[in-house]
Amino acid sequence: MALKRMDNVGIVVDDLGATIDFFRELGLELEGRATIEGEWAGRVTGLGDQHVEIAMMRTPDGHGRLELSRFLKPPAVADHRNAPVNALGYLRIMFAVDDIDETLERLRNRGAQLVGEVVQYKDVYRLCYIRGPEGLLIGLAQELS
Repeated sequence: MALKRMDNVGIVVDDLGATIDFFRELGLELEGRATIEGEWAGRVTGLGDQHVEIAMMRTPDGHGRLELSRFLKPPAVADHRNAPVNALGYLRIMFAVDDIDETLERLRNRGAQLVGEVVQYKDVYRLCYIRGPEGLLIGLAQELS
Protein backbone atom coordinates (compact mmCIF):
# COMPACT_ATOMS: atom_id res chain seq x y z
CA MET A 1 0.00 0.00 0.00
CA ALA A 2 1.14 3.52 -0.77
CA LEU A 3 1.19 6.52 1.52
CA LYS A 4 -2.11 8.40 1.14
CA ARG A 5 -1.38 11.84 2.63
CA MET A 6 0.10 13.74 5.55
CA ASP A 7 -2.83 14.00 7.95
CA ASN A 8 -1.68 16.66 10.42
CA VAL A 9 1.17 18.25 12.34
CA GLY A 10 0.85 18.35 16.13
CA ILE A 11 1.98 21.16 18.43
CA VAL A 12 1.74 21.13 22.22
CA VAL A 13 0.85 24.50 23.75
CA ASP A 14 0.04 26.02 27.14
CA ASP A 15 -2.63 28.54 26.03
CA LEU A 16 -4.93 26.75 23.62
CA GLY A 17 -7.35 29.67 23.18
CA ALA A 18 -4.69 32.25 22.27
CA THR A 19 -3.00 29.81 19.91
CA ILE A 20 -6.31 29.08 18.15
CA ASP A 21 -6.90 32.83 17.77
CA PHE A 22 -3.42 33.31 16.30
CA PHE A 23 -3.81 30.58 13.69
CA ARG A 24 -7.32 31.84 12.84
CA GLU A 25 -5.78 35.25 12.19
CA LEU A 26 -3.26 33.57 9.91
CA GLY A 27 -6.15 32.05 7.95
CA LEU A 28 -6.67 28.55 9.35
CA GLU A 29 -10.19 27.44 10.23
CA LEU A 30 -11.07 25.76 13.51
CA GLU A 31 -12.38 22.37 12.48
CA GLY A 32 -13.22 21.25 15.99
CA ARG A 33 -12.23 20.97 19.65
CA ALA A 34 -12.32 17.92 21.88
CA THR A 35 -11.05 16.47 25.12
CA ILE A 36 -9.11 13.24 24.75
CA GLU A 37 -8.71 10.93 27.71
CA GLY A 38 -8.91 7.32 28.60
CA GLU A 39 -6.93 4.14 28.50
CA TRP A 40 -6.97 3.89 24.69
CA ALA A 41 -5.34 7.32 24.27
CA GLY A 42 -2.54 6.44 26.66
CA ARG A 43 -1.84 3.27 24.71
CA VAL A 44 -1.34 5.30 21.53
CA THR A 45 0.99 7.90 23.06
CA GLY A 46 2.73 5.71 25.61
CA LEU A 47 1.87 8.21 28.35
CA GLY A 48 -0.61 6.05 30.23
CA ASP A 49 -3.42 7.93 31.93
CA GLN A 50 -3.75 11.23 30.06
CA HIS A 51 -6.17 14.11 29.71
CA VAL A 52 -5.63 16.43 26.73
CA GLU A 53 -7.60 19.28 25.17
CA ILE A 54 -7.13 19.42 21.41
CA ALA A 55 -8.14 21.74 18.60
CA MET A 56 -7.90 20.76 14.94
CA MET A 57 -7.16 23.64 12.57
CA ARG A 58 -7.55 23.29 8.78
CA THR A 59 -5.78 25.21 6.02
CA PRO A 60 -8.02 27.06 3.52
CA ASP A 61 -7.33 24.50 0.77
CA GLY A 62 -8.63 21.74 3.07
CA HIS A 63 -5.52 19.58 2.68
CA GLY A 64 -3.39 20.53 5.68
CA ARG A 65 -4.27 20.27 9.35
CA LEU A 66 -2.64 21.46 12.52
CA GLU A 67 -3.50 19.67 15.77
CA LEU A 68 -3.00 21.89 18.82
CA SER A 69 -2.82 20.02 22.14
CA ARG A 70 -2.87 21.22 25.73
CA PHE A 71 -1.87 18.47 28.15
CA LEU A 72 -3.67 18.61 31.46
CA LYS A 73 -2.37 15.22 32.58
CA PRO A 74 0.47 14.40 32.47
CA PRO A 75 1.96 17.91 32.22
CA ALA A 76 4.37 18.86 29.43
CA VAL A 77 7.90 17.72 30.26
CA ALA A 78 10.13 19.55 27.76
CA ASP A 79 10.19 22.93 26.06
CA HIS A 80 11.69 23.40 22.60
CA ARG A 81 9.97 26.68 21.76
CA ASN A 82 13.07 28.83 21.92
CA ALA A 83 15.33 26.48 20.01
CA PRO A 84 17.25 28.12 17.16
CA VAL A 85 16.55 27.24 13.53
CA ASN A 86 19.45 24.77 13.42
CA ALA A 87 18.28 22.68 16.42
CA LEU A 88 17.74 18.96 15.90
CA GLY A 89 14.20 17.62 15.61
CA TYR A 90 10.92 19.13 14.46
CA LEU A 91 11.20 22.85 14.53
CA ARG A 92 8.88 24.94 12.41
CA ILE A 93 5.89 24.91 10.14
CA MET A 94 5.82 26.93 6.90
CA PHE A 95 2.72 28.54 5.41
CA ALA A 96 2.26 29.97 1.91
CA VAL A 97 0.58 33.39 2.01
CA ASP A 98 -0.69 35.83 -0.64
CA ASP A 99 0.90 38.95 0.86
CA ILE A 100 3.69 38.55 3.40
CA ASP A 101 3.63 42.21 4.51
CA GLU A 102 -0.11 42.23 5.16
CA THR A 103 0.12 38.89 6.96
CA LEU A 104 2.96 40.14 9.17
CA GLU A 105 0.98 43.25 10.07
CA ARG A 106 -2.06 41.19 11.13
CA LEU A 107 0.03 38.69 13.09
CA ARG A 108 2.02 41.40 14.88
CA ASN A 109 -1.30 42.48 16.40
CA ARG A 110 -1.42 38.94 17.88
CA GLY A 111 2.11 39.20 19.29
CA ALA A 112 4.15 37.75 16.41
CA GLN A 113 7.75 38.89 16.21
CA LEU A 114 9.97 38.76 13.13
CA VAL A 115 12.97 36.48 13.78
CA GLY A 116 15.37 37.96 11.22
CA GLU A 117 14.10 39.88 8.25
CA VAL A 118 11.92 39.37 5.19
CA VAL A 119 14.18 38.25 2.36
CA GLN A 120 13.72 37.56 -1.32
CA TYR A 121 14.96 34.29 -2.79
CA LYS A 122 15.71 34.95 -6.46
CA ASP A 123 12.50 35.88 -8.31
CA VAL A 124 10.63 33.01 -6.70
CA TYR A 125 9.75 33.75 -3.03
CA ARG A 126 9.72 36.32 -0.26
CA LEU A 127 10.36 34.48 3.00
CA CYS A 128 10.58 35.08 6.74
CA TYR A 129 10.40 33.36 10.10
CA ILE A 130 8.32 34.69 12.95
CA ARG A 131 7.85 33.69 16.56
CA GLY A 132 4.14 33.23 17.15
CA PRO A 133 2.19 32.36 20.28
CA GLU A 134 4.32 30.82 23.02
CA GLY A 135 7.45 31.33 20.90
CA LEU A 136 6.41 28.86 18.18
CA LEU A 137 8.61 29.20 15.08
CA ILE A 138 6.53 29.76 11.94
CA GLY A 139 7.71 30.34 8.39
CA LEU A 140 5.86 32.50 5.87
CA ALA A 141 6.41 32.24 2.12
CA GLN A 142 4.97 34.52 -0.56
CA GLU A 143 5.31 33.10 -4.04
CA LEU A 144 6.28 35.78 -6.56
CA SER A 145 4.70 35.70 -10.00
